[in-house]
Amino acid sequence: MSDYQKVIEKLIEFRDERNWQQFHDSKNLALALSIEAAELNELFLWKKEHELSDVNHEKLKEELADVLAYAFLLAEKHELDVFEIVLDKIRKNAAKYPVEKARGTAKKYTEL
Repeated sequence: MSDYQKVIEKLIEFRDERNWQQFHDSKNLALALSIEAAELNELFLWKKEHELSDVNHEKLKEELADVLAYAFLLAEKHELDVFEIVLDKIRKNAAKYPVEKARGTAKKYTEL
């Protein structure tokens, strides 16, 4: 069993022990993911460049874990392999952002 599968198993065990599956429809998982991402962003809100390294590391870990947990649960609900979909997205982005055009720029692919 992979580490990823172990994490999914633990998330589902945690959820099911609390009878929370009833609340974990796709809409609510997506909303929870968005809210947790906002809480992650809040750690960096109003910080200047030189202050970014001072972000509370424990809070960063907790908020990032929440984001990942909801993303994993949403993927699991739709029987998606997170590694497969991320690798597929990298392939698609490689076509949209060829190295010779995208290297060193943050422009969107439509502007390259």
